[in-house]
Amino acid sequence: MNIVEVKNLSKKYNSNLAVDNISFDVKEGEIFGLLGPNGAGKSTTISMLACLLEPTSGDAFIDEKSVRKDPMGVKKVIGLIPQDIALYPTLSAKENLHFWGKMYGLSGSVIKKRSREILEIVGLSERAKDRIDTYSGGMKRRINIAAGLIHRPKLIMLDEPTVGIDPQTRINILETVINLNKMGMTIIYTSHYMEEVEMLCNRIAIMNEGKIIAMGTKDELRMLVGGKDIIRIDATDIHPRTSETLDTIDDVDKIKIIKNQIEILSDYGRRVLSSVISKLNELDVKIDSVKVQEPDLESVFIHLTGKSLRE
Repeated sequence: MNIVEVKNLSKKYNSNLAVDNISFDVKEGEIFGLLGPNGAGKSTTISMLACLLEPTSGDAFIDEKSVRKDPMGVKKVIGLIPQDIALYPTLSAKENLHFWGKMYGLSGSVIKKRSREILEIVGLSERAKDRIDTYSGGMKRRINIAAGLIHRPKLIMLDEPTVGIDPQTRINILETVINLNKMGMTIIYTSHYMEEVEMLCNRIAIMNEGKIIAMGTKDELRMLVGGKDIIRIDATDIHPRTSETLDTIDDVDKIKIIKNQIEILSDYGRRVLSSVISKLNELDVKIDSVKVQEPDLESVFIHLTGKSLRE
């Protein structure tokens, strides 16, 4: 059953189309990833789903409630974990959770019980009475997640939750996301970190320049590059006959040249590499770097757009 249905959603700022007619659904109980570089439209999409921004066109339904016609109904069933820390620094963790619980209309006894449960989930029970301004950046991120859980939402939306934190805290947050999902929560997770999305998500939508350019499971997306190895060569003085020459090598399946980069698909990347280099040397192509990569989501993005996720 779908808990989220996004239908032809767009957001335009003056002449800038930040989100361009996107559609997708999220099944109950899954972790759905929105993957793309900074500026791809991920945060704008999340803001529309959370009813913080009104769509220019289209609509989205969360738990059968329209973000355009019933924003208050939507807000009751979602938990939003934004990039920015939405906490009061001079209050303790418990006091912050009490404040947000009151904002959701919960009684004091319910807030007290849920605060204990959530602080245990994010691993900060022992710091519950300490002021937020005494916390590290990673601890603030974890309490930020806790604040979005106080009302037990059906859907949690995490927008780039690991940006700017240390590796250990990043691992803690990823483990928290996995545990929340095991508890039955549906999650939308946005990131430009390919490895996070690969680790966490059941299905993934890849965004670029406001559009969804590919969507599916990890295996389905990898098939867009044929499930093959990719030989990626940065080079200068690329000869006009480079593609034609490389195509004569056995087990070279596809060749793509974009500016100063040669991309070759093969089932046997390392096996054909020496032949590829030999042919390029014959053409006096100057090779700057060579990389053989097994298919992953970064490969898919580069294959579709000609650029890296983090450019």
